[in-house]
Amino acid sequence: MKMVMQKLLDPARRAKGRLHQWRADRARAKLLRQDMIEGVDPEELDASLRDPTRYYYRAFQDYHRTLPEALRAHRDYFSLNRRGFGEDAFHTMWWRLIRRYQPKTFLEIGVYRGQTISLVALIARLERITCDVTGISPFTSAGDSVSDYSEDIDYHDDTLRNFQHFDLGEPRLVRALSTEPEALDVIRERSWDCIYIDGNHDYEVVQSDWSVCAKAVAPGGLIVLDDAGLNTDYQPPPFATKGHPGPSQLASEIDRTQFGEILQVGHNRVFQKSAS
Repeated sequence: MKMVMQKLLDPARRAKGRLHQWRADRARAKLLRQDMIEGVDPEELDASLRDPTRYYYRAFQDYHRTLPEALRAHRDYFSLNRRGFGEDAFHTMWWRLIRRYQPKTFLEIGVYRGQTISLVALIARLERITCDVTGISPFTSAGDSVSDYSEDIDYHDDTLRNFQHFDLGEPRLVRALSTEPEALDVIRERSWDCIYIDGNHDYEVVQSDWSVCAKAVAPGGLIVLDDAGLNTDYQPPPFATKGHPGPSQLASEIDRTQFGEILQVGHNRVFQKSAS
């Protein structure tokens, strides 16, 4: 009976998926046909907090119209065969963040196949910024309550190949869960200018990641929290999402006297540690 029900459900799921993809493609095309959204200064990061939906739409348009070609090529590469997830507007976000804050040290928790960590390295190269990049990830198919990954990929070697594809220097990759001693030692070993938390999305793990990273990030440094937009005013278009419960709950609990929110692009939220 279970197998029969599964066969009945699969066509419905495929039809639902095709409908969602049609709506997403239609929304993208409509936004790209429109004139550039006015009344939003992309360099005024506070605008993203006042109107996160409008700011996101402008970031999407900027990706397609003003972002350097090298960064769009990077996104195209990782979109092919689903080498990476994310959204076009996030490439715009990282371009603005790295150019403005020029981090010397960058840490990503949850590497997958290297899209974000290689993007940071690529932007740093384009902007002639010396930035050491480090990634912590199990580099296996281990997922969480909201994510499943293929078992047919060597994620560690694949990440290195993707760096080589863009002629980037080899990153430091730490093969461990973020809660394991080896990973914790790496996080605590230095003061980081920018940390991206994009690992396990279950609340307990996100809370643990935030706790250790909040202490390790430098005064004035940044923590970017992925999939944390559920409790915000942001209303995503059909080709985007608001995030997941775990990171979103954690974001609502952050001590704003220690970390001020400076930017939201979709479900990515950026917090800056107090300089004092």
